[in-house]
Amino acid sequence: MVRESGPQLTLAGERKTTLDGQTISYTVKRSANAKHIRLEVRSETGLTVVIPNSYDARYIPDLLEAKREWILSKLAKYGQFPSHKIENELKSGDTLPYLGRDLEVVKRQNHGSGDSVRLERNKLIVVLRAENGRLDLVLEQWYRMQAAELIREKAEKAGARLGLTYNRVIIRGQKTRWGSCSHKGNLSFNWKLIMAPEPVIDYVIIHELAHLKEMNHTKRFWRLVAEHCPRWREHKKWLKDHETELADKLSR
Repeated sequence: MVRESGPQLTLAGERKTTLDGQTISYTVKRSANAKHIRLEVRSETGLTVVIPNSYDARYIPDLLEAKREWILSKLAKYGQFPSHKIENELKSGDTLPYLGRDLEVVKRQNHGSGDSVRLERNKLIVVLRAENGRLDLVLEQWYRMQAAELIREKAEKAGARLGLTYNRVIIRGQKTRWGSCSHKGNLSFNWKLIMAPEPVIDYVIIHELAHLKEMNHTKRFWRLVAEHCPRWREHKKWLKDHETELADKLSR
């Protein structure tokens, strides 16, 4: 995926985005010869996004989010991130919200097996293979998996109840929204929804499903939401009141 830049490239500008809590600077270059987008990561220049002249640059943030794991691993390889520990780094004994209740994080070491997470009553037992393993990385992966399973199951049931069909459900790490609905019928949800109470998750799913019928926020849209989620105002307020708190959880 990393290629040499040719003379046909023209600088389109330097920008910034946030991937998993990391502020990433990147340069956009347009290429008259490029048929597809390509990403370049180099030690001296960092991340460069090469796009065809006809490509709409507004879609770049979505592309970077989809490729975030590759980008972050390459930037870490080239030392683009500071090596010092974050002051609020997650540790054993801290608590994390899960489906609206706080769970205690318990770290355990096991050199003979891989990293794992299991839920035991009000505790999240995290087994790390490496002594310097990152609790937040292992837990984020677990949270994302739980979110994908639960949200997809709920979306399928809610869609059938509303008589609405969608293309696919995407679990992402958006920084500014809990969910979205595209004109192609794709539903996207923030994995941190798994931290909220289930009725709140149900509200967000119904909200996005309703957009399949009403791609707006008119009175007809809210009537449809209210029909299937009468307490939607309460759930919407809960998200507004807790959005900053949840955004800080498992952020790197």
